[in-house]
Amino acid sequence: MTALAPTTPWVAGKKDDYRACPVTTLKVDMHAERLIIANAVMAVVCLLLGGIAALLIALTRWQAIHLLDAKWFYSLLTLHGIDMLVAWIVFFEMAGLHFGSTALLNARHAAPKLAWFGFILMVIGGLMVNVVVLFDANSIVTFTAYVPLKAHPLFYLSYILFAVGALIQVITFFINIVVAKREKRFEGSLPLAVFGLMTAAILAVYTLLQGAAAIVPAFFWSLGILANYDPGIYRNFFWGFGHPAQQVNLAAMVSIWYMLAQMTVGIRPLNEKFSRLAFILYLFFINLGSAHHLLVDPGLTFAWKAVNTSYAMYLAVLGSMMHAFSIPAAMEVAQRAKGYTKGLFGWLRNAPWGEPGFAGLVMSMVIFGWIGGITGVTIGTEQINMLAHNTLRLPGHFHATVVGGTTTAFMAFTYYVIPLIFRKELKLKKWAQWQPYVFGGGTALVSLGMITSGLQGVARRNWDITFAGVVPGTVDLTLAIFGIGALIAVTGGIMYLTIVLVSVFTGPRMEAGQMLLIGGSENPLLESTKLTDEQMEHPKNQPKGTLVLVFAFLVWFAIYYLSNWWLLGRTWFIR
Repeated sequence: MTALAPTTPWVAGKKDDYRACPVTTLKVDMHAERLIIANAVMAVVCLLLGGIAALLIALTRWQAIHLLDAKWFYSLLTLHGIDMLVAWIVFFEMAGLHFGSTALLNARHAAPKLAWFGFILMVIGGLMVNVVVLFDANSIVTFTAYVPLKAHPLFYLSYILFAVGALIQVITFFINIVVAKREKRFEGSLPLAVFGLMTAAILAVYTLLQGAAAIVPAFFWSLGILANYDPGIYRNFFWGFGHPAQQVNLAAMVSIWYMLAQMTVGIRPLNEKFSRLAFILYLFFINLGSAHHLLVDPGLTFAWKAVNTSYAMYLAVLGSMMHAFSIPAAMEVAQRAKGYTKGLFGWLRNAPWGEPGFAGLVMSMVIFGWIGGITGVTIGTEQINMLAHNTLRLPGHFHATVVGGTTTAFMAFTYYVIPLIFRKELKLKKWAQWQPYVFGGGTALVSLGMITSGLQGVARRNWDITFAGVVPGTVDLTLAIFGIGALIAVTGGIMYLTIVLVSVFTGPRMEAGQMLLIGGSENPLLESTKLTDEQMEHPKNQPKGTLVLVFAFLVWFAIYYLSNWWLLGRTWFIR
């Protein structure tokens, strides 16, 4: 770590200034730096609140412990969904959008005051919803707040303020891109990571507008201004927000995957057009997966439901599978170019497993794809969904995608934000080495425990599963796996929060001195720019090992998918 770098005005006589990062060589706009820090801090606060709720919920769903009463269980379930599924991730994504639209383009922040206004609205909305959920004795709605159940008007207003604030910050992302292009801060197409973030931003605009279409009428209905509100219309618009919100996370997560791979291994994408096409598939098809929440709703035709839970969804899945090949293949080529060419997996054995960014990247990709991805495609299929949707299989799926995938990736990226943006030395480096494995392993057990419990008929969002007397005894085992996994995952979360807090609040502010946090003094980010076409195309450097892993994944995918059809046939067995 070195003394703070001096700042330089973007334009002579202007107050706006930037610093040059000695590690990345990028120009970091000081307005953007402060916005990144503010959004990242709020993200961690929301993660803390949501994590406390997660622990208490898990110890209640673990039937052998059954900690909370029904009122507190449902209140904390609502709080957990809002703070973890929305607030933690969206605040972090806003930090990512500010970083991507300025530092990655060597550009200035063109609308900092507008961005701060959006940030303040998000903070007010986030605080308000936490207060309402925890302290309003008449709060009876869950995260989805389905009509005709009516929440307090402040509940809906908090959603609106948060969403408007997020939309404003997303708009500043587009403003920054336009200004950077006009000021010739970059030439040609956007860098791949920024292109991915732009995909997330476009999806966010659609998602937030859909949320407004659901929540604004509900707000007027709660005030008595609107006499009636049709539940079918609410559900339609709500899931235009609720499910696509996770696709925003997906696009942002994949962008961070590319960044982590470049920062820790020094990749150069094998074919940028291939990766960009995968992001474009998200834009056109990923949001249609929300149809699986509406399969029993009247007013939607059978043809619409069938198409959106089959062909349209498969095109979105194709985008994820393209990334799932592109990133490991790029890592293999980069590793082989360094001389790790022995056998199919010599490159993998010699990967920087002790580097937090690489560990987080691998755990995120494995849990997201091998657990979350295949279960999502399977549950999204119409006939299987009719049985699986209201069981623990569904939260088992999205805990693999949003927690095991997105949150693990965001945590790993934080470790590099601390020295590069906060300009603080990362403390507790040994903890940081192990944290992705602890958190990721715990999350995997949570998901597997939920999925296997759901396969046995355990309902989701249910305080007590014993009331009907029809749940098999083996559920005690699978719920114990879920509960133990939750304890391990919470331990990983505590490790993450401790590392972040100790790093940020102890020691002086200093410029970062190296890219890798633990693995050495090399700078893979800059080394990636030196990979030549000849190295990329050399026969010894081709991604043969990745191809084997891809085929293994496809076999696992087929086994799981077909076994679900077999189970479906056994459910409706005709003698």
